[in-house]
Amino acid sequence: MITSSYIFAISSQKQFEKIALKMFRFQYENNLVYQEFCDFLKTDPHKVKSLQQIPFLPIQFFKSHKVVSNTNPIQETFTSSGTTGMITSKHLVTDVTLYEESYRKGFSEFYGNIEDYVVLALLPSYLEREGSSLIYMVKDLIALSNHPESGFYLHNHDELIAKLIALDQAGQNVILIGVTFALLDLIEKHQFQLQHTIIMETGGMKGKRKEMIREELHEQLCKGFGVSSIHSEYGMTELLSQAYSLGNGVFECPSWIQILVRDTEDALTYIQDGKTGGINVIDLANINSCSFIATQDLGKKNPNNSFEVLGRFDNSDIRGCNLMVI
Repeated sequence: MITSSYIFAISSQKQFEKIALKMFRFQYENNLVYQEFCDFLKTDPHKVKSLQQIPFLPIQFFKSHKVVSNTNPIQETFTSSGTTGMITSKHLVTDVTLYEESYRKGFSEFYGNIEDYVVLALLPSYLEREGSSLIYMVKDLIALSNHPESGFYLHNHDELIAKLIALDQAGQNVILIGVTFALLDLIEKHQFQLQHTIIMETGGMKGKRKEMIREELHEQLCKGFGVSSIHSEYGMTELLSQAYSLGNGVFECPSWIQILVRDTEDALTYIQDGKTGGINVIDLANINSCSFIATQDLGKKNPNNSFEVLGRFDNSDIRGCNLMVI
């Protein structure tokens, strides 16, 4: 039996690989969708001896199938954002405490004690819909901060501007978590010079603004908030864990997540560090769904296991994945 006590105590690559292989066998036996996918690829689970031999489920399956590895009641259903009429992903979570333990430990690993911060959230597109895993996480972090100034903001920018200035002048450590377009809207209203505030963007223009490359975006945000770097969070509906970038767009993972980069032309082949390909994520917190996800993100992995996100596959042509969708 794989439990959270094993997953969140990983301290070596050997230990990670051992648990990941055990997870693969467990999910092959208990997740019918994943088993069917592995069988489609003619994968013999007894011959899988390395991370590279594990099949990664294309992320689109969360839109079309119930990806679960047990028969327990569903406690939470997290859904992805999308335009009207678009089919959205659904992550059926049978044990939400795994999610809570994952993001709490992940945050602590990168930022320390949550009670050292005021947590402010500017996430209008997420707050205005049901089923956002990001809102679930940030709501809990706000509560855990145990600070009366922590909270969500929707369209009340003037109030948020005044609070950011007052907290920063008081020397209070602040984390402002915001969706990209909303952060840009904020700095168009006011140019800040913040000394004690971390700006964390969660990505996404959500059709509100033209997309821009990360360097251009972060340059604008740094200038607008008066900070030296922009932090980022890499997470998605289909994962129960996050990676964080403390600047320069370089993400690092907690010990229970790893990234592999696949060839864009052949999804079953992996490429060297430093080269661009499709991002595969192993998230061992996904015990009850699937821990092995082939995302639609393009990126590259660095020799120290950090990674960068460089864009996305064209939705009309997920090369190397489209032939594998059952």
